[in-house]
Amino acid sequence: MVFFELFSNAPDIIKVNAGAALFREGEDGATLYVLTIGTAEVVIGNRVVETLQPGNIIGEMALVDAAPRAASVIAVTDCEFVEVDDKRFNYLVQQTPFFALKVMRVLSERLRTTSAMLPIIEDV
Repeated sequence: MVFFELFSNAPDIIKVNAGAALFREGEDGATLYVLTIGTAEVVIGNRVVETLQPGNIIGEMALVDAAPRAASVIAVTDCEFVEVDDKRFNYLVQQTPFFALKVMRVLSERLRTTSAMLPIIEDV
């Protein structure tokens, strides 16, 4: 199954104009999003840490742990995102193991990227 097919009948499309935020760092969040159209940037503080393209998942951490958003997502071009709430997320994970693996890969890649940004901690 092609990843985009999972969202072909998605009823919850969020449109974000260029320059606007999908969400901001520190906001409460309980959904993840899949970018289907456009380009957006993930910003922590004032630093762009990732550029999103169609097919990218964002907001997965807030959905999984119910903590505030760790970053802001700003549309570079006009964007469309599919919103995935807890109920739909659980359904996709149960019915489509590929989706669960995709989310785990995203989490792993972001953890590796973040780890690479940190200075080396030396034993004292």
